[in-house]
Amino acid sequence: MIDVEKQVAYWRDGATEDWQVAVELINLRRTRHGLFFAHLALEKLLKAHICRATADLAPRIHTLLRLAERTGLAYSEEQRVFLARFDRYQIEGRYPDLLPPPPDQDVARAELKLAGELFQWLKPQL
Repeated sequence: MIDVEKQVAYWRDGATEDWQVAVELINLRRTRHGLFFAHLALEKLLKAHICRATADLAPRIHTLLRLAERTGLAYSEEQRVFLARFDRYQIEGRYPDLLPPPPDQDVARAELKLAGELFQWLKPQL
């Protein structure tokens, strides 16, 4: 049996820290890295929800929509579409040669805004 609250705190605290890094990197115009950290923050919040919902360790996967499906939360279609699309930044952060150049500052800020809305929706539900 795992200590669920310890796991939830680990993932939630890591998500909060990664979100702050994402915002700082976007402000520094480091869009590829900033959006990678935004993805990581969402991933960690989803993993916290999985731990809470299942009383088990979070799976070692990174696909946001697959993680979301395991949380037991009800997502809007817009949120599901966003989660699927936002995975590109996880891949781009790890394998930059597989995708086009990083988004410009305006696109990065728009993506960060949408990610922030989901972050603020997920976090208080823990």
